[in-house]
Formats: sequence, C-alpha cells, structure tokens
Amino acid sequence: MNNDREARWLEAWYGGKRWVYWLLPLEGLFRGISFIRRFFIRQYCQKKIPVPVIVVGNLSVGGTGKTPVIIALVQYLQSRGHKVGVISRGYGSRAPEYPYVITAASSAEQAGDEPLSIWRATGCAVCIDANRVAAAHTLVQSGCTLLLSDDGMQHYRLGRDIEIAVLDAARGMGNGHCLPVGPLREAPGRLKSVDFVIANQTQLDGEVDIATGAYHMRLQPRHWFRVKTLERLPLDTLVPGTRVHAVAGIGNPQRFFDTLARLNLAPQPHIYPDHHQFTAANFAFKAPLPVVMTSKDAVKCQPFASPNWLALEVDAVIDKKFWPALDAALKHLEDSSTSAPSGPVL
Repeated sequence: MNNDREARWLEAWYGGKRWVYWLLPLEGLFRGISFIRRFFIRQYCQKKIPVPVIVVGNLSVGGTGKTPVIIALVQYLQSRGHKVGVISRGYGSRAPEYPYVITAASSAEQAGDEPLSIWRATGCAVCIDANRVAAAHTLVQSGCTLLLSDDGMQHYRLGRDIEIAVLDAARGMGNGHCLPVGPLREAPGRLKSVDFVIANQTQLDGEVDIATGAYHMRLQPRHWFRVKTLERLPLDTLVPGTRVHAVAGIGNPQRFFDTLARLNLAPQPHIYPDHHQFTAANFAFKAPLPVVMTSKDAVKCQPFASPNWLALEVDAVIDKKFWPALDAALKHLEDSSTSAPSGPVL
C-alpha cells in the first residue's frame, strides 16, 4: 500500500468518513470467515508449547506501540530469572533460512526491523518464522523457559497461556468496524477474552481504567544514539528549538513527531509506510537540517547513515499495577502446571 492510499484509508477509518459504509457487506464476509477460521484452528489445529507463551498483539491495523511493550516485558521477565525468547513473523525479512535466530551478524534485511530492535535492546533470543509454532520449538530447544510472541493474537495455531492486547489510546478502535469498513482485524468484543489490555497514551496517570480494564502506558524518551555507530547521547544533545528532518516509517508516525515536539524540537515530517525499506535516496533533503528517526527505522539505515544522524530510544512506562498482576498470572500458570496430573507423552 503506497503512502497516499494508506493515508486515505487511515483518514477514513479514524476520521469518520462515511463512504466506507458502502463496504459493509464485505465486512460481514470478513467477520464470518474470521470467526470460522478462529474456531476451526483453535479446536483442531492449535499446538501447545511446553513452556508459558505470552502473546502481545492488537486488534487494529497499524502501530500501537507493541515493540516497546515487548522490550519492557522481556527486561522485566529477565529480571525475574526467566530465560526469555521472542517469536516474530519478521515482516519483510529475508533470512537465509527459517526458523532464523538473530545473531550479532544479522542485518535488518535478514532479520526485519522490529525483531532486530528487540534483540539489540534486550539481548534475548529472537527467532523469526511465519510459522510461529516452528519458531517456538526452536526457542524451547535452545533453552528458553518463557516465550513472547510479537503480534501473534490472530495466529491461532500457536497455543498461548496469556494474551496482552495493546491499544493506541489516541486512535482507539477507529470507527469500531472490521476490515475493510474499519481498521479492526477482529470484532471489538475480542478484547473481553484477552488477559490484559495496555493503552498507549501520552500521559500516565497510574490508574486502571475501570471502563475497559486497561492499564495505561506512555513512551518515555530515554536517549539519542548515533545511527551509524550506536553511540549513546543525552537527550539535550539537540538544543530546544532545533529544526530537524524527522523520518518515520512506523505505524503511527504522528506519535513520534509529537514526542519530538515535547522535546522542544521543531520536526519537519517525512512519512513512509510501516516497515519501509529505506535507501540513501530517501534522505536527499534540500535543507541542511539534522536527521532524526525512530530506533526501529535506524536498524535499516545504519549501513548508509551519515555520522550525524540520530535515533531516539524510548522506554514503555507501564502502569505499576500491571506488573504484580502479570506475576500473579504467571504464578497461577506455574501452580496449575505443578498440580496437573501427569499423562503419556504424545
């Protein structure tokens, strides 16, 4: 989907355009096929993994902040003694083979932007395969004791013990309709069946939203780093008021531009589709301004980056009440596994 077409659909879904309702018959077909597919796969094709599996995903098309949430989860679970592995489809990756486990020699072209970003931030095992079940078994065989599946809510072949849905609080669920009338992959009622909902918003008030049961989260800038060398730099490296070329190939670029504005910078936006494969030609700007981007985009630009290009690293700051709730859910899984009667190995 090119920039113009993608922008038109997003504007329709989130801007209340009425022409999309001519597509209601197609939405009915989409919902019916999705329901039958989900029922059939869960009933007959779902594969149970011998370690706990946490799926982190969303209902809507586009970015909601899943990658920072995955990173925060991995770091927390590592601090609790778990050997964590991450499963990813690796959208846009061109690995030499699948399943593919990321190493220090992996490039963004081989691994994909989001998986490589997760690996660099956490050092945990990350395995890429469109067949998430195969990726899960690869990670278990490597010694992982707990798995996170990135963007796997609709991949029902992979058994899961905990589901976490991430929502963009600003966009919500658009017009509340499924594709193609709205941005949803599944009906809004699907949220009632997940274990946790995390709402990505600008401000964090530390309270649980009683209406939705969502835990609030915000993205907090941590530091800059040079795209070319990964050298870390403080947030005040760019003085307030600096005009910058702000490059974003993510699901919700406006959130990145808003973050730059809160850092008192003056971004000149350059928007590309999510997972865009950047080339040096994309940076042939006329005005000689500093170039900044997200850490997700940086992994793809490192091979041809100029020494002064900067990327912003952010942390997902999640409501502090979420973590004890997650611990309790994992403890319940552990207790259930311990008390379950043993049976023949199939």
